[in-house]
Amino acid sequence: MGIFGRKSSTSQTPVASAGTSTALAALTGDYTVDSAHTTIGFTARHAMVTNVKGGFTEFTGALHLDGGNPARSTATLDVAMDSIDTGSADRDTHLKSADFFKTDEHPTMTFRSTKAESLGGDDFRVTGDLSILGVTRPITIDLEFNGAATDPFGNERVGFEGKAELLRSEWGLTWNAALETGGVLVSDKIKLSFDISAIKNA
Repeated sequence: MGIFGRKSSTSQTPVASAGTSTALAALTGDYTVDSAHTTIGFTARHAMVTNVKGGFTEFTGALHLDGGNPARSTATLDVAMDSIDTGSADRDTHLKSADFFKTDEHPTMTFRSTKAESLGGDDFRVTGDLSILGVTRPITIDLEFNGAATDPFGNERVGFEGKAELLRSEWGLTWNAALETGGVLVSDKIKLSFDISAIKNA
């Protein structure tokens, strides 16, 4: 799970730095998410006793940051669902199947931001539309701005960490199996995590 793909022509919103200081205002501009230094991860409870973690290895993202007014910032994300990786080939194959993501029919998960809020300091809250299996529902992501730097190759970078939670059943992901001891094999609640590095466009 956002946070962020090809820039769309539709109205979007959030992801940004913070207040109105000169330093933050200098960050204003368009950025491309660096997939080589960005992680999009998730955690699901398995068999009621442990957590299984995974992520996606192929995605594209774009940010527009407005350092003077974060509410005018935007974010998009497009994730290739076939790139899911949980460290188990058999589990990944099951997740790609008709029981879960149906990647043959729905190859892409998308996020389009719709609202941004500054929570004070380096903390922000981004709301947007998350589309999975052809179902689009709102999701809220809490973000922390990790700073800005120029790397050895002259790229101007910004970094964010984010987290969110969702109920997968709300997107039609309802497959499960009952346990003899009670409960189910896979939790409905999924925790999402984002560690984002984005490069300012020339």
